[in-house]
Amino acid sequence: MVEPQSDVDEIVSAIRGADRRATVAKRTVAEVLVAAQGHLTADEITHEVQKRQPDVSPSTVYRILEEFETLQIVVHAHLDQHAAVYHLAGAVHGHLTCEQCGATFEIPAAHFDVLSKDLQKTFGFLLDRHHVAVTGTCAYCQDQRRVHQ
Repeated sequence: MVEPQSDVDEIVSAIRGADRRATVAKRTVAEVLVAAQGHLTADEITHEVQKRQPDVSPSTVYRILEEFETLQIVVHAHLDQHAAVYHLAGAVHGHLTCEQCGATFEIPAAHFDVLSKDLQKTFGFLLDRHHVAVTGTCAYCQDQRRVHQ
């Protein structure tokens, strides 16, 4: 298992490798993203960054997230009607979001292969599978609905 510190060091190395400055604020955003147990909104990232570095402004965090996305360190997704969420780049995956309880599940992008190929063939549309979010009702909420009927 890779240690979180080495993940942060890899991010800092990627920033420097792109001839960009590796500031304390950027390192702190990297630390928050590495420590995250899931997807975080920009506001959640800002809150965690400011717990560690109170002088880092929200606009700085947004600029860093944009830079990290340009450098392919992070990706963002729009889940349901909520704010965009960010996570470290890695294996491409899609999301299932329950409209009842709001739970979000990551699923392998392979589940969207047929759809992606069909969209490309039929409409000439290239699906960005990092941003795929499908809404519906999770198994738990379906079971709860059956219990209360």
